Amino acid sequence: MAEETRQIAFTHKEVAEVLVRHQGLREGIWGLYVEFGLGAANVGPSENLNPVAIVPVLKIGLQRFPEINNLSVDAAQLDSPKAGTATVVRTGRGKKRT
Repeated sequence: MAEETRQIAFTHKEVAEVLVRHQGLREGIWGLYVEFGLGAANVGPSENLNPVAIVPVLKIGLQRFPEINNLSVDAAQLDSPKAGTATVVRTGRGKKRT
């Protein structure tokens, strides 16, 4: 029996590419943008508390970049979705369409 996939990882550039395509952007250099928050708490047993930082990811998006790097893609250079990556959507009656 094949082992169940539990995680699928992407590079920053791959995430930027998917987001650029999703937004229908056709020009400009766009890169991954992540906004973090900052919180703090005291954690541990009451006799041995430690101050800790809590850094949640608040937003993930795109921003314009001046040049290509490991976070960015040129929207004008992206082809249409890659062959063989059609999305399978289940319709209300159990039929599949791509």
